Amino acid sequence: MKKPVLVVMAAGMGSRYGGLKQIDPVGSHGEVIVDYSIYDALRAGFDKVVFVIKKEIEEDFYEVIGRRMEKLAKVDYAFQRLDDLPAGYTVPEGRTKPWGTAQAIYSIRGVVDAPFAVINADDYYGPHAFQLIYDQLASLPEGGDVLPFCMVGYRLKNTLTEYGHVARGVCSVDDGGILREVTEHTHIEKTADGARFTEDGGETWTALDPETVVSMNLWGFTPGLLEEIGARFPAFLDQTLKTDPIKGEYQLPTVVNALLQEGKASVRVLTSPDKWCGVTYKEDKPAVMEAIAEKHRSAGKAKPF
Repeated sequence: MKKPVLVVMAAGMGSRYGGLKQIDPVGSHGEVIVDYSIYDALRAGFDKVVFVIKKEIEEDFYEVIGRRMEKLAKVDYAFQRLDDLPAGYTVPEGRTKPWGTAQAIYSIRGVVDAPFAVINADDYYGPHAFQLIYDQLASLPEGGDVLPFCMVGYRLKNTLTEYGHVARGVCSVDDGGILREVTEHTHIEKTADGARFTEDGGETWTALDPETVVSMNLWGFTPGLLEEIGARFPAFLDQTLKTDPIKGEYQLPTVVNALLQEGKASVRVLTSPDKWCGVTYKEDKPAVMEAIAEKHRSAGKAKPF
């Protein structure tokens, strides 16, 4: 089994932050969130990082992040392009955004041929999560008819913000720790006694147990996933070009759910006790800075590198 690779989805960084150079530091020495994630990943055993970015931000990304990372690990790049489509398909008029997280991961074909973990560049997952997923990926069996995937799940209560609603993938997990299904909820709010979600703009609400396991897009896959994404891409486009050609997205959890329902994959859920941190709202930043500082004080280290 080849050594696991860390894949960092960063193609949305330029648009989300209004330009890569405007990424807010969260560390006392100017570090951004992905610095801490990669630090934790390297300590867990990863030694190769593949960044999925847009070609338009390549130069800025290299200056802000890539140059430093090359001193610490093997680094490669994959580019998520709007026109990276199956043969016979073209970009619809008016479409300006790429096609979602499944297409982002599909862009690593030809760059990654080993088991790989997937993270978001702007989420901080905690050291325990990276150790869990590295150990799982490093011990995957060779071959087999069912693709052996994994994911790190978090308790919902450890992923909520005080300042607004969030989107989370709520996981259904069997007694053996195997994922049954991920259901995306785009409007979850913290409440005094837990959490709740709405599907109709707040007309009605459904309570959620704060101990519910949710996905924060920390997945572990084998290269067989890339073949499945490619094989399913035309069907997604056939439907989306009819219904939502400008904004429709080919999402990673959708592919995983389909593979689960078809019996083609099994996903082991590794539940982390860590608190997820992210700057969903600007008011979240001080809490993220303090959480990261505390983790590194506990580790006896002032900065990641």
